[in-house]
Amino acid sequence: MRKITVAATQMSCSWDIDANLEKAEFMVRQAAKKGANIVLLQELFETPYFCQCEKYEYFKLAKPVTKNSAIRHFREIAKELRLVIPISFFEAYGNTTFNSVAVIDADGTVLGIYRKTHIPDGPCYEEKFYFTPGDTGFKVWNTRYGKIGIGICWDQWFPESARCMALMGAEILLYPTAIGSESVLPIDSAPHWVRTMQGHAAANIMPLVASNRVGTETEGRSTITFYGSSFIAGATGEIIAGMNRVKEGVIIASFDLDRIRNRRLAWGVFRDRRPEMYGAILTHGKM
Repeated sequence: MRKITVAATQMSCSWDIDANLEKAEFMVRQAAKKGANIVLLQELFETPYFCQCEKYEYFKLAKPVTKNSAIRHFREIAKELRLVIPISFFEAYGNTTFNSVAVIDADGTVLGIYRKTHIPDGPCYEEKFYFTPGDTGFKVWNTRYGKIGIGICWDQWFPESARCMALMGAEILLYPTAIGSESVLPIDSAPHWVRTMQGHAAANIMPLVASNRVGTETEGRSTITFYGSSFIAGATGEIIAGMNRVKEGVIIASFDLDRIRNRRLAWGVFRDRRPEMYGAILTHGKM
């Protein structure tokens, strides 16, 4: 038996960066009190979601790994509480910037960086203005408590992301997120968002953790109401724990990774894969 407990948080964010870090720390400590080993915070939680509009002044928010305040702060918290904490941040690197996650192990060590692969571009989500497409490829991290694969927000809509991480040995999938209302499309994407990731968990037979923000944020003429709904799914896609659309908080769930591994082997979906037949997935399709 190899039992672990994972946690997801959700919170609103302001332009008071210190207050955001303090709130995030409070939630991480709450998760630790509930027995969590791995705690997932939401995407870009140091600030409001600045990508709603294109402002050159926001490039000054980007920092190198070694100078990012959230990473420095949570390295100490991770070491103190013996937690694994992935930290989403706006990364400055050379002459460009990335939407990245630093993976902090339970001894405070930064195991490395994942840079967001899929970058959205649309009303309210102007990320291509700020972020260069990630150059790390998908990554799996061998943490103290298990092997975790991490995608960032828009990555979660692509089954290829989850399958690649599963093939690389991930035992749990984690997705820090910032998603809410659409300014152009008259839709509520929350149910679709949840079902998509339930499918990743079920198809790969492994737990999945999603952390989203809450609250209404306005940038210029753009406004997003983030719909929270953070959740933890089990290895067959079932929702183990979830939050509502407005309330800040923490949820946890426990899993036996050895038992899930045995189920994954027994079910045979990885055994019966035919990679040589999947050439179409390497193309953009054809008419």
